[in-house]
Amino acid sequence: MSFEFSSILQMQEDVRLGKISCRDIVSHYIAVIETKKHLNVFLEVFAEEAFQKAEATDNKIKSSEKTGKLFGCVVALKDVISIKGKNVTASSQILKNFTSLYNATVVERLLAEDAIIIGRTNCDEFAMGSSNENSSFGNVLNDLDNTKVPGGSSGGSAVAVQAGMCMVSLGTDTGGSIRQPASFCGVIGMKPTYGRVSRYGVIAYASSFDQVGPFAKTADDAALILEVIAGKDEHDATTSILPVEEYSKEIRNQKSAIKYKFAYYPQAIGHEKVDPEIREAIYNTIEKLKADGHSVEAKDFKYLDYLVPVYYVLTTAEASSNLSRYAGIHYGYRDKGATEMEDVIRNSRSKGFGKEVQRRIMLGTFVLSSGYYDAYYTHAQKVRQIIRNETENILSQYDYIILPTTPTTAFGIGQIKDPIEMYLADIFTVQAPITGNPAISVPLFRHSNGMPFGLQIIGKRYKEKELLSVTKLLQQGY
Repeated sequence: MSFEFSSILQMQEDVRLGKISCRDIVSHYIAVIETKKHLNVFLEVFAEEAFQKAEATDNKIKSSEKTGKLFGCVVALKDVISIKGKNVTASSQILKNFTSLYNATVVERLLAEDAIIIGRTNCDEFAMGSSNENSSFGNVLNDLDNTKVPGGSSGGSAVAVQAGMCMVSLGTDTGGSIRQPASFCGVIGMKPTYGRVSRYGVIAYASSFDQVGPFAKTADDAALILEVIAGKDEHDATTSILPVEEYSKEIRNQKSAIKYKFAYYPQAIGHEKVDPEIREAIYNTIEKLKADGHSVEAKDFKYLDYLVPVYYVLTTAEASSNLSRYAGIHYGYRDKGATEMEDVIRNSRSKGFGKEVQRRIMLGTFVLSSGYYDAYYTHAQKVRQIIRNETENILSQYDYIILPTTPTTAFGIGQIKDPIEMYLADIFTVQAPITGNPAISVPLFRHSNGMPFGLQIIGKRYKEKELLSVTKLLQQGY
Protein backbone atom coordinates (compact mmCIF):
# COMPACT_ATOMS: atom_id res chain seq x y z
CA MET A 1 0.00 0.00 0.00
CA SER A 2 1.48 3.37 -1.03
CA PHE A 3 1.93 6.06 1.59
CA GLU A 4 2.66 9.76 1.22
CA PHE A 5 3.21 11.73 4.40
CA SER A 6 1.85 15.27 4.72
CA SER A 7 1.27 15.74 8.45
CA ILE A 8 0.86 13.71 11.63
CA LEU A 9 -2.83 14.61 12.00
CA GLN A 10 -3.61 13.71 8.38
CA MET A 11 -1.80 10.38 8.80
CA GLN A 12 -3.80 9.65 11.96
CA GLU A 13 -7.09 10.43 10.22
CA ASP A 14 -6.16 8.04 7.39
CA VAL A 15 -5.31 5.31 9.90
CA ARG A 16 -8.62 5.76 11.75
CA LEU A 17 -10.52 5.60 8.45
CA GLY A 18 -8.75 2.37 7.55
CA LYS A 19 -7.01 3.82 4.49
CA ILE A 20 -3.68 2.61 5.84
CA SER A 21 -2.42 0.76 8.91
CA CYS A 22 0.43 1.63 11.25
CA ARG A 23 2.16 -1.56 10.11
CA ASP A 24 1.95 -0.40 6.48
CA ILE A 25 3.46 2.94 7.50
CA VAL A 26 6.40 1.27 9.26
CA SER A 27 6.94 -0.96 6.21
CA HIS A 28 7.09 2.15 4.05
CA TYR A 29 9.74 3.84 6.18
CA ILE A 30 11.84 0.70 6.54
CA ALA A 31 11.87 0.45 2.74
CA VAL A 32 12.91 4.10 2.34
CA ILE A 33 15.70 3.69 4.90
CA GLU A 34 16.99 0.67 3.00
CA THR A 35 16.80 2.46 -0.34
CA LYS A 36 18.70 5.44 1.02
CA LYS A 37 21.23 3.52 3.09
CA HIS A 38 24.06 5.27 1.24
CA LEU A 39 23.26 8.50 3.12
CA ASN A 40 24.61 6.85 6.30
CA VAL A 41 21.82 8.35 8.40
CA PHE A 42 20.96 5.46 10.72
CA LEU A 43 23.44 3.75 13.03
CA GLU A 44 20.73 1.28 14.02
CA VAL A 45 17.21 0.62 12.76
CA PHE A 46 14.71 -0.78 15.27
CA ALA A 47 12.62 -2.68 12.72
CA GLU A 48 11.35 -5.43 15.03
CA GLU A 49 10.34 -3.05 17.82
CA ALA A 50 8.77 -0.63 15.34
CA PHE A 51 6.58 -3.35 13.84
CA GLN A 52 5.59 -4.53 17.32
CA LYS A 53 4.55 -1.02 18.33
CA ALA A 54 2.69 -0.55 15.04
CA GLU A 55 0.73 -3.78 15.45
CA ALA A 56 -0.10 -2.93 19.07
CA THR A 57 -1.41 0.45 17.93
CA ASP A 58 -3.43 -1.09 15.09
CA ASN A 59 -5.02 -3.46 17.62
CA LYS A 60 -5.85 -0.53 19.90
CA ILE A 61 -7.64 1.21 17.05
CA LYS A 62 -9.57 -1.93 16.07
CA SER A 63 -10.74 -2.42 19.65
CA SER A 64 -11.57 1.31 20.06
CA GLU A 65 -9.04 1.73 22.85
CA LYS A 66 -7.75 5.21 23.56
CA THR A 67 -4.61 6.05 21.60
CA GLY A 68 -1.86 8.54 22.40
CA LYS A 69 -1.32 11.90 20.73
CA LEU A 70 1.45 10.47 18.56
CA PHE A 71 -0.06 7.13 17.50
CA GLY A 72 1.39 6.06 14.17
CA CYS A 73 4.04 8.79 14.28
CA VAL A 74 7.43 7.42 13.16
CA VAL A 75 10.27 9.16 14.99
CA ALA A 76 14.07 8.95 14.71
CA LEU A 77 16.38 9.85 17.60
CA LYS A 78 19.86 11.32 17.60
CA ASP A 79 22.48 8.94 18.97
CA VAL A 80 22.91 10.88 22.21
CA ILE A 81 19.42 10.03 23.50
CA SER A 82 19.26 6.90 25.66
CA ILE A 83 16.87 4.10 24.77
CA LYS A 84 16.63 1.20 27.20
CA GLY A 85 18.28 -1.95 25.89
CA LYS A 86 19.74 -0.18 22.85
CA ASN A 87 23.20 1.11 22.11
CA VAL A 88 23.85 4.81 22.66
CA THR A 89 27.30 5.88 21.50
CA ALA A 90 27.26 9.62 20.75
CA SER A 91 28.82 8.41 17.46
CA SER A 92 32.08 7.77 19.34
CA GLN A 93 34.40 4.79 19.52
CA ILE A 94 34.76 5.34 23.25
CA LEU A 95 31.11 4.27 23.70
CA LYS A 96 30.96 1.73 20.89
CA ASN A 97 28.55 -1.08 21.84
CA PHE A 98 27.54 0.64 25.10
CA THR A 99 23.94 -0.32 25.97
CA SER A 100 21.64 2.02 27.86
CA LEU A 101 20.01 0.71 31.03
CA TYR A 102 17.11 3.16 30.93
CA ASN A 103 15.09 5.48 28.71
CA ALA A 104 15.70 9.20 28.48
CA THR A 105 12.70 11.21 29.68
CA VAL A 106 11.92 12.35 26.12
CA VAL A 107 11.80 8.69 25.05
CA GLU A 108 9.43 7.78 27.89
CA ARG A 109 7.14 10.63 26.86
CA LEU A 110 7.17 9.67 23.18
CA LEU A 111 6.38 6.04 23.95
CA ALA A 112 3.63 7.01 26.40
CA GLU A 113 1.88 8.78 23.50
CA ASP A 114 2.26 5.74 21.20
CA ALA A 115 5.04 7.11 19.00
CA ILE A 116 6.98 4.55 16.95
CA ILE A 117 10.75 4.93 17.34
CA ILE A 118 12.37 3.76 14.11
CA GLY A 119 16.06 4.02 15.03
CA ARG A 120 19.02 6.10 16.15
CA THR A 121 20.73 8.55 13.85
CA ASN A 122 24.35 9.42 13.13
CA CYS A 123 25.80 12.68 14.46
CA ASP A 124 29.05 14.49 15.10
CA GLU A 125 30.92 12.74 17.91
CA PHE A 126 29.55 13.86 21.29
CA ALA A 127 27.53 16.48 19.35
CA MET A 128 30.70 18.44 18.59
CA GLY A 129 30.65 19.70 15.04
CA SER A 130 28.87 21.70 12.38
CA SER A 131 29.05 19.30 9.46
CA ASN A 132 28.55 15.70 10.65
CA GLU A 133 32.08 14.96 9.44
CA ASN A 134 33.27 14.17 12.99
CA SER A 135 31.30 10.96 13.49
CA SER A 136 33.32 7.83 14.20
CA PHE A 137 30.91 6.01 11.87
CA GLY A 138 31.42 8.12 8.76
CA ASN A 139 29.82 11.18 7.18
CA VAL A 140 26.10 11.66 6.75
CA LEU A 141 25.31 12.84 3.22
CA ASN A 142 22.88 15.60 2.30
CA ASP A 143 20.01 13.98 0.38
CA LEU A 144 19.70 16.91 -2.04
CA ASP A 145 23.38 16.76 -3.01
CA ASN A 146 25.49 13.86 -1.79
CA THR A 147 28.68 15.90 -2.17
CA LYS A 148 27.44 18.35 0.48
CA VAL A 149 27.36 18.09 4.28
CA PRO A 150 23.99 17.97 6.05
CA GLY A 151 25.21 20.24 8.84
CA GLY A 152 25.84 19.24 12.40
CA SER A 153 25.89 18.01 14.91
CA SER A 154 22.37 16.57 14.42
CA GLY A 155 22.91 15.92 10.71
CA GLY A 156 21.50 12.40 10.76
CA SER A 157 18.25 13.52 12.36
CA ALA A 158 17.91 16.38 9.86
CA VAL A 159 18.46 14.14 6.82
CA ALA A 160 16.10 11.51 8.24
CA VAL A 161 13.27 14.04 7.91
CA GLN A 162 14.61 15.61 4.71
CA ALA A 163 14.88 12.24 2.94
CA GLY A 164 11.51 10.91 4.11
CA MET A 165 12.98 8.20 6.37
CA CYS A 166 10.66 9.19 9.22
CA MET A 167 7.96 11.76 9.94
CA VAL A 168 9.84 13.75 12.60
CA SER A 169 13.04 13.38 14.56
CA LEU A 170 14.76 14.63 17.68
CA GLY A 171 18.18 16.26 17.84
CA THR A 172 20.07 18.28 20.39
CA ASP A 173 21.10 21.92 20.07
CA THR A 174 24.07 23.25 22.02
CA GLY A 175 25.20 26.02 19.68
CA GLY A 176 23.02 25.50 16.63
CA SER A 177 23.14 21.72 16.19
CA ILE A 178 19.44 21.53 15.31
CA ARG A 179 18.95 24.84 13.49
CA GLN A 180 22.06 24.74 11.29
CA PRO A 181 21.40 21.28 9.78
CA ALA A 182 17.73 22.21 9.45
CA SER A 183 18.78 25.16 7.30
CA PHE A 184 21.15 23.03 5.21
CA CYS A 185 18.49 20.35 4.68
CA GLY A 186 15.41 22.49 4.16
CA VAL A 187 13.37 21.40 7.20
CA ILE A 188 12.15 23.02 10.42
CA GLY A 189 14.56 22.76 13.33
CA MET A 190 13.69 24.13 16.77
CA LYS A 191 15.72 24.75 19.90
CA PRO A 192 13.33 25.23 22.84
CA THR A 193 13.98 27.49 25.82
CA TYR A 194 16.70 26.07 28.07
CA GLY A 195 14.83 24.05 30.72
CA ARG A 196 11.71 23.49 28.62
CA VAL A 197 12.69 19.90 27.74
CA SER A 198 14.37 17.42 30.09
CA ARG A 199 18.00 16.47 29.45
CA TYR A 200 17.75 13.33 31.60
CA GLY A 201 19.16 10.41 29.66
CA VAL A 202 20.81 12.65 27.06
CA ILE A 203 24.60 12.37 26.78
CA ALA A 204 25.97 15.75 27.83
CA TYR A 205 28.24 18.02 25.83
CA ALA A 206 27.79 21.36 27.63
CA SER A 207 25.17 21.09 30.35
CA SER A 208 24.16 24.76 30.57
CA PHE A 209 23.58 24.93 26.81
CA ASP A 210 22.23 21.52 25.66
CA GLN A 211 18.56 21.26 24.67
CA VAL A 212 16.56 18.56 22.91
CA GLY A 213 14.31 19.73 20.10
CA PRO A 214 12.37 18.55 17.04
CA PHE A 215 12.98 18.40 13.30
CA ALA A 216 9.80 18.45 11.20
CA LYS A 217 8.42 19.57 7.86
CA THR A 218 5.58 21.67 9.29
CA ALA A 219 5.09 23.94 12.29
CA ASP A 220 2.06 21.85 13.33
CA ASP A 221 4.14 18.66 13.56
CA ALA A 222 6.94 20.42 15.45
CA ALA A 223 4.35 21.82 17.86
CA LEU A 224 2.83 18.40 18.54
CA ILE A 225 6.22 16.79 19.22
CA LEU A 226 7.33 19.62 21.51
CA GLU A 227 4.02 19.47 23.37
CA VAL A 228 4.70 15.82 24.20
CA ILE A 229 8.38 16.02 25.20
CA ALA A 230 8.31 19.34 27.11
CA GLY A 231 7.67 19.86 30.80
CA LYS A 232 8.95 19.47 34.32
CA ASP A 233 10.97 16.35 35.09
CA GLU A 234 11.95 15.27 38.59
CA HIS A 235 15.11 13.73 37.15
CA ASP A 236 16.35 17.08 35.76
CA ALA A 237 16.52 19.97 38.21
CA THR A 238 17.04 22.47 35.37
CA THR A 239 13.58 21.84 33.89
CA SER A 240 11.01 24.57 34.36
CA ILE A 241 7.88 24.20 36.49
CA LEU A 242 5.93 26.36 34.03
CA PRO A 243 3.02 24.42 32.51
CA VAL A 244 3.27 23.23 28.91
CA GLU A 245 0.73 24.79 26.58
CA GLU A 246 -1.19 22.82 23.98
CA TYR A 247 1.04 24.17 21.24
CA SER A 248 -0.52 22.11 18.45
CA LYS A 249 -4.09 23.14 19.27
CA GLU A 250 -3.13 26.77 19.82
CA ILE A 251 -1.37 27.24 16.49
CA ARG A 252 -4.15 25.41 14.61
CA ASN A 253 -6.57 27.99 15.96
CA GLN A 254 -4.34 31.04 15.60
CA LYS A 255 -5.71 34.22 14.08
CA SER A 256 -3.93 35.33 10.93
CA ALA A 257 -4.71 39.00 11.68
CA ILE A 258 -2.04 39.23 14.39
CA LYS A 259 0.68 41.76 13.58
CA TYR A 260 4.13 41.23 15.06
CA LYS A 261 7.11 43.42 15.92
CA PHE A 262 10.42 42.11 14.56
CA ALA A 263 13.96 43.34 15.16
CA TYR A 264 16.93 42.52 12.96
CA TYR A 265 20.66 43.19 13.22
CA PRO A 266 21.96 45.02 10.14
CA GLN A 267 25.53 44.01 11.07
CA ALA A 268 24.46 40.34 11.03
CA ILE A 269 22.58 40.29 7.72
CA GLY A 270 25.24 42.54 6.20
CA HIS A 271 28.15 40.51 7.60
CA GLU A 272 30.93 39.86 5.11
CA LYS A 273 30.59 36.09 5.55
CA VAL A 274 26.90 36.08 4.52
CA ASP A 275 26.23 34.81 1.00
CA PRO A 276 24.75 37.66 -1.12
CA GLU A 277 21.70 35.59 -2.06
CA ILE A 278 20.97 34.82 1.60
CA ARG A 279 21.28 38.51 2.43
CA GLU A 280 18.95 39.48 -0.41
CA ALA A 281 16.37 36.83 0.49
CA ILE A 282 16.20 37.98 4.11
CA TYR A 283 15.90 41.65 3.17
CA ASN A 284 13.14 40.75 0.71
CA THR A 285 11.31 38.88 3.48
CA ILE A 286 11.67 41.91 5.76
CA GLU A 287 10.09 44.11 3.10
CA LYS A 288 7.23 41.66 2.59
CA LEU A 289 6.59 41.54 6.35
CA LYS A 290 6.42 45.33 6.40
CA ALA A 291 4.07 45.35 3.42
CA ASP A 292 1.79 42.94 5.28
CA GLY A 293 1.52 45.31 8.23
CA HIS A 294 4.15 43.91 10.56
CA SER A 295 6.71 46.17 12.22
CA VAL A 296 10.32 45.34 11.31
CA GLU A 297 13.08 47.56 12.63
CA ALA A 298 16.87 47.56 12.54
CA LYS A 299 18.44 47.14 15.96
CA ASP A 300 22.12 47.51 16.73
CA PHE A 301 23.67 44.51 18.47
CA LYS A 302 27.24 45.38 19.37
CA TYR A 303 28.17 41.98 20.79
CA LEU A 304 28.04 39.98 17.55
CA ASP A 305 31.80 39.41 17.45
CA TYR A 306 31.80 38.17 21.07
CA LEU A 307 29.25 35.41 20.56
CA VAL A 308 31.50 32.68 19.13
CA PRO A 309 34.43 33.25 21.56
CA VAL A 310 32.11 33.21 24.58
CA TYR A 311 30.36 30.10 23.32
CA TYR A 312 33.55 28.11 22.71
CA VAL A 313 35.22 29.13 25.97
CA LEU A 314 32.22 28.06 28.04
CA THR A 315 31.15 24.96 26.13
CA THR A 316 34.66 23.50 25.92
CA ALA A 317 35.08 24.07 29.65
CA GLU A 318 31.86 22.18 30.34
CA ALA A 319 32.82 19.47 27.85
CA SER A 320 36.17 18.99 29.58
CA SER A 321 34.31 18.31 32.82
CA ASN A 322 31.49 16.21 31.32
CA LEU A 323 33.76 13.98 29.26
CA SER A 324 36.17 13.24 32.10
CA ARG A 325 33.95 10.26 33.02
CA TYR A 326 34.96 8.41 29.84
CA ALA A 327 38.21 6.94 31.08
CA GLY A 328 38.12 3.28 30.08
CA ILE A 329 37.60 2.22 33.68
CA HIS A 330 33.88 1.72 34.33
CA TYR A 331 32.40 1.34 30.83
CA GLY A 332 33.01 2.01 27.18
CA TYR A 333 36.22 1.48 25.23
CA ARG A 334 39.29 0.29 27.15
CA ASP A 335 42.77 -0.05 25.68
CA LYS A 336 43.67 -3.72 26.18
CA GLY A 337 47.41 -3.15 25.86
CA ALA A 338 47.73 -0.94 28.95
CA THR A 339 48.56 -2.47 32.33
CA GLU A 340 48.82 0.55 34.64
CA MET A 341 45.74 2.65 35.51
CA GLU A 342 47.30 5.86 34.22
CA ASP A 343 48.10 4.16 30.90
CA VAL A 344 44.58 2.73 30.67
CA ILE A 345 43.06 6.20 31.01
CA ARG A 346 45.55 7.93 28.72
CA ASN A 347 45.46 5.28 25.99
CA SER A 348 41.71 4.71 26.14
CA ARG A 349 40.94 8.42 25.79
CA SER A 350 43.57 8.94 23.08
CA LYS A 351 42.25 6.05 20.98
CA GLY A 352 38.55 6.33 21.88
CA PHE A 353 38.02 10.04 21.27
CA GLY A 354 38.21 11.59 17.80
CA LYS A 355 40.38 14.60 16.97
CA GLU A 356 37.68 17.25 17.32
CA VAL A 357 36.56 15.94 20.72
CA GLN A 358 40.18 15.85 21.88
CA ARG A 359 40.66 19.41 20.64
CA ARG A 360 37.67 20.69 22.61
CA ILE A 361 38.64 18.79 25.76
CA MET A 362 42.09 20.36 25.61
CA LEU A 363 40.66 23.83 25.00
CA GLY A 364 38.29 23.40 27.92
CA THR A 365 41.00 22.09 30.22
CA PHE A 366 43.17 25.08 29.30
CA VAL A 367 40.52 27.72 30.06
CA LEU A 368 39.82 26.04 33.42
CA SER A 369 43.48 25.73 34.37
CA SER A 370 45.21 27.68 37.11
CA GLY A 371 46.27 31.11 35.90
CA TYR A 372 43.77 31.14 33.01
CA TYR A 373 40.45 30.48 34.77
CA ASP A 374 39.75 34.13 35.55
CA ALA A 375 41.14 35.41 32.27
CA TYR A 376 38.94 33.14 30.16
CA TYR A 377 36.20 31.21 31.93
CA THR A 378 35.17 33.82 34.51
CA HIS A 379 35.36 36.62 31.95
CA ALA A 380 33.28 34.61 29.46
CA GLN A 381 30.59 34.06 32.09
CA LYS A 382 30.40 37.81 32.67
CA VAL A 383 30.11 38.49 28.94
CA ARG A 384 27.44 35.79 28.70
CA GLN A 385 25.37 37.71 31.23
CA ILE A 386 25.84 40.95 29.30
CA ILE A 387 24.69 39.24 26.10
CA ARG A 388 21.71 37.74 27.93
CA ASN A 389 20.73 41.14 29.34
CA GLU A 390 20.99 42.85 25.95
CA THR A 391 18.94 40.11 24.28
CA GLU A 392 16.24 40.42 26.92
CA ASN A 393 16.29 44.19 26.47
CA ILE A 394 15.67 43.83 22.74
CA LEU A 395 12.92 41.26 23.27
CA SER A 396 11.20 43.56 25.77
CA GLN A 397 10.66 45.94 22.85
CA TYR A 398 10.01 43.38 20.07
CA ASP A 399 8.30 40.01 19.68
CA TYR A 400 11.10 38.35 17.69
CA ILE A 401 14.63 38.77 16.39
CA ILE A 402 15.29 37.88 12.74
CA LEU A 403 18.70 36.45 11.79
CA PRO A 404 20.20 34.29 9.07
CA THR A 405 20.42 30.72 10.33
CA THR A 406 23.68 30.19 8.49
CA PRO A 407 26.02 32.46 6.50
CA THR A 408 26.04 30.02 3.56
CA THR A 409 24.20 27.03 2.18
CA ALA A 410 25.55 23.51 2.79
CA PHE A 411 29.24 23.37 1.93
CA GLY A 412 31.12 20.49 0.35
CA ILE A 413 32.32 17.48 2.31
CA GLY A 414 35.94 18.17 3.23
CA GLN A 415 35.70 21.78 2.06
CA ILE A 416 36.36 23.43 5.45
CA LYS A 417 39.61 22.12 6.92
CA ASP A 418 40.42 24.90 9.41
CA PRO A 419 38.68 24.24 12.77
CA ILE A 420 38.49 27.99 13.49
CA GLU A 421 36.70 28.62 10.20
CA MET A 422 34.26 25.84 11.10
CA TYR A 423 33.64 27.39 14.53
CA LEU A 424 32.94 30.79 12.95
CA ALA A 425 30.17 29.21 10.88
CA ASP A 426 28.15 29.16 14.14
CA ILE A 427 28.13 32.97 14.39
CA PHE A 428 24.34 33.34 14.08
CA THR A 429 23.17 30.24 15.96
CA VAL A 430 25.08 30.59 19.26
CA GLN A 431 23.22 33.62 20.62
CA ALA A 432 20.09 31.66 21.58
CA PRO A 433 21.96 28.94 23.54
CA ILE A 434 24.12 31.56 25.27
CA THR A 435 20.98 33.34 26.49
CA GLY A 436 18.70 30.30 26.85
CA ASN A 437 16.07 31.71 24.46
CA PRO A 438 14.08 29.54 22.06
CA ALA A 439 14.96 29.77 18.37
CA ILE A 440 13.85 28.12 15.16
CA SER A 441 15.07 27.79 11.59
CA VAL A 442 12.23 28.15 9.09
CA PRO A 443 12.85 26.59 5.63
CA LEU A 444 11.80 29.42 3.33
CA PHE A 445 14.44 29.79 0.66
CA ARG A 446 16.25 28.07 -2.19
CA HIS A 447 19.64 29.29 -3.46
CA SER A 448 20.54 29.42 -7.15
CA ASN A 449 22.94 26.53 -6.39
CA GLY A 450 19.88 24.38 -5.68
CA MET A 451 20.41 24.13 -1.92
CA PRO A 452 17.92 25.33 0.72
CA PHE A 453 18.52 27.78 3.55
CA GLY A 454 16.42 28.96 6.46
CA LEU A 455 15.40 32.12 8.24
CA GLN A 456 16.18 32.07 11.96
CA ILE A 457 13.74 33.52 14.49
CA ILE A 458 14.66 34.02 18.17
CA GLY A 459 11.77 34.38 20.59
CA LYS A 460 11.14 35.22 24.23
CA ARG A 461 11.87 32.63 26.90
CA TYR A 462 9.11 30.01 27.25
CA LYS A 463 7.17 31.55 24.34
CA GLU A 464 7.41 28.46 22.14
CA LYS A 465 3.75 28.74 21.15
CA GLU A 466 4.33 32.20 19.73
CA LEU A 467 7.51 31.09 17.96
CA LEU A 468 5.67 28.18 16.34
CA SER A 469 2.80 30.50 15.39
CA VAL A 470 5.07 32.89 13.52
CA THR A 471 6.79 29.90 11.89
CA LYS A 472 3.43 28.73 10.57
CA LEU A 473 2.67 32.24 9.32
CA LEU A 474 5.99 32.42 7.47
CA GLN A 475 5.59 28.95 5.95
CA GLN A 476 2.13 29.83 4.66
CA GLY A 477 2.94 33.09 2.95
CA TYR A 478 6.67 33.72 2.62
